[in-house]
Order: sequence, then structure tokens, then C-alpha cells
Amino acid sequence: MDADRLRAVRTIDASAAKIFAVLTDPYEHPALSGAGDVVTVVAAEVPLRLGSEFRMRMRRGLPYETRNVVVAYVQNQTIAWQTTMLGGLVGGRVWRYDLEVVPAGTIVTATWDVSEDKQRWLLLRGGIGAKTQRQMTRSLARLAGRVTGSGGPRR
Repeated sequence: MDADRLRAVRTIDASAAKIFAVLTDPYEHPALSGAGDVVTVVAAEVPLRLGSEFRMRMRRGLPYETRNVVVAYVQNQTIAWQTTMLGGLVGGRVWRYDLEVVPAGTIVTATWDVSEDKQRWLLLRGGIGAKTQRQMTRSLARLAGRVTGSGGPRR
């Protein structure tokens, strides 16, 4: 971890293709959210690919909507999207998932990168990082449950 990035890692007993299929379907994201703040998808193409845009209705205290654009994509290996709001005036953080096939399944690394976020200074203060780290770990647990059928949330 560096000052601008948080990471959570989990080995999941599932194929990279199965995990990637869930990550590239924004309609799965509300069930995966470790913060519980993703309410619903407003608009999206499925599956996501490089350059895809999807909009999410969110709620963290007050309701808001995000615009997300896929900025990195390697089939069954990497997907990342940049999140902004209010016409790009707010946000810029990147959510990234990297998958690595290993004998025990797939290592999934989730990364929260605020290096390009317009509110970077605010996000790096206080307990936001620790809270986000816990939420990322919870998201990976939900992803594992979803792809292994072990009781993870379903839409």
C-alpha cells in the first residue's frame, strides 16, 4: 500500500473467467458492495469492456449518482473503472480488480486508487482509508460467496 492506494487480496476457489464475468456485470455490483452504498444501476452495457460507461445510483447518507468509465481491461485478468460525479467536478478515484490464476483458484486483488481524485486530500485524512479497507475486504468476501455459491449475496 502507498499513500494513494489501498489494496485487499483474497484467493477465491473459482476460475478467473467466472469471477471476471461477475465483475464486468454492473448489475452484480450492488450485491458486492462492502459499504452497502451501491443502490442500483441506472444505465450500463453488459459485459463491460474498455471505454464502457455505466451509471450507478448510490446512497451514503444522501442519494447521489456516479458516472463510471472503464479505464483498464484485460479479459479475465484486469478491470478498472474511474468514478466521477457532478459532471466530473467530484471524484476521479479508480476501482481496480486484478485476477491471477493459481493452483488454489484465483487471487483477486482489489485496489482503490485516489491518485487522480479531485478530493484526494480529503480522502487521505482521518479514518476514511481504514474504513474503505474494511469495505474492500467485505466486497471480496461477497464476491467469493457469489462465485462459489457459498451463500454470497445475489441480485
